[in-house]
Amino acid sequence: MAIDPSQFHLINVADTCSVWNVLSSARLHAAAKDARCEFCITSFVRYECLIKPRKSQTNAEAELMRHLYQEQARGGFAAHSCDIGDLQAIKILESRKRLGKGELSSIAFAMKIGQAVLTDDMKARKLAESSGHTLTQTTSHLFSWLVFKGRLVDSDKPIVIMQHQAMERPLAPHFETAYEMALQCRLNAPP
Repeated sequence: MAIDPSQFHLINVADTCSVWNVLSSARLHAAAKDARCEFCITSFVRYECLIKPRKSQTNAEAELMRHLYQEQARGGFAAHSCDIGDLQAIKILESRKRLGKGELSSIAFAMKIGQAVLTDDMKARKLAESSGHTLTQTTSHLFSWLVFKGRLVDSDKPIVIMQHQAMERPLAPHFETAYEMALQCRLNAPP
């Protein structure tokens, strides 16, 4: 799915992976907040992020959980309920074997409230689109848009990538591509 770095929907229902990817870089998250991006999550995603038992927890996971607790204390990443009726209404349960409850609930809730779903899971993006939800975005798209808008500058790119990698997150190559796309889009933009 090609992204348009010049466009980004500001209100996002984030799934578990995208919560961690946004919070993995303090610089990325701060730029998103400065650009008036808002992120919310479903109760399922909150459970997956903060409550679900883990066999072992890395230092990076513990740090990301701490970031989410802090952000929620400030009013960010508010959790919303998504009931089974929401899921059934869009026939998402048919695909349940391929996606977790976090992704499913995020898609369902985003569709219910008419806002963007933020997911870095390709299957989830495809399901959202095949269900008729065109407002599907990724963390790389957010990064690209922030670069395009000048909210992140050239010197921020290595900081975002370094912070992201320090939290053991996998999007560094996608951030590189998104950065190049933003620069190209900026070159092609009318004055």
